[in-house]
Amino acid sequence: MLATALPEPFTWAHDHIHIDLGGGAHALFTTRRGGVATGPYASLDLAIGEGEHDPDAVQTNYARLAGQIGVPRERIVQGRQVHEATVGRVEGPDGIAEATDGHATATPRLPLLVLTADCLPVALAADGAVAMLHAGWRGLAAGILAEGVAALREVGGAGPVTAAIGPGAGPCCYEVGDEVRTAFADVPGAAQGRHVDLKAVATAQLRDAGVAHIHDTGLCTMCSDPALFFSHRRDAGVTGRQAGVAWRS
Repeated sequence: MLATALPEPFTWAHDHIHIDLGGGAHALFTTRRGGVATGPYASLDLAIGEGEHDPDAVQTNYARLAGQIGVPRERIVQGRQVHEATVGRVEGPDGIAEATDGHATATPRLPLLVLTADCLPVALAADGAVAMLHAGWRGLAAGILAEGVAALREVGGAGPVTAAIGPGAGPCCYEVGDEVRTAFADVPGAAQGRHVDLKAVATAQLRDAGVAHIHDTGLCTMCSDPALFFSHRRDAGVTGRQAGVAWRS
């Protein structure tokens, strides 16, 4: 059991953070624990095709993650993330060739995965559908969350929408330039001196998109225990990737 406290309704599931989103929908936010990668990428590094990451270790880590979720590795859906606002609508595994920063599906046992190392992983669920989104500042500015809610509806999600915001860079640490502060000047409380609160931005945008229930882990990847999360900023770009995963049981 990890010592870090989590706000309800998040719970620890072995080394990772789980939330029951209702109606058979779940999200899992991985930590860097429980894998086989070594060096600056130790240990559950899930990065594919980047830098000096060990591809064999990464594939073993994916197999471990798939086993925890209870699906074959090949059913995990992910995209080639480009920090924009494209959200795929998927019915089955589609590889990782598509340039997209999120997916939505109504298909049971089809986990949707995004990779992060300071950006926000955001899960969405409504009756009959789930979505998982990669939301950095550029994606937030481009409208990734509103697009995610639209995708969730288009694949069949009905009724109230619930969102879960996973670990990411917090306002305590996320120092930015004028470009970023200007992008969110209309969000009350987003700018805090030289820092920006991406989670406040995400919360405001989710509410504007009609999301009824919003849960936040409240964890910062930059200043939490370095053994718990990968952080691109903290580690000057030499780091692994954790994941946000959403699925229907």
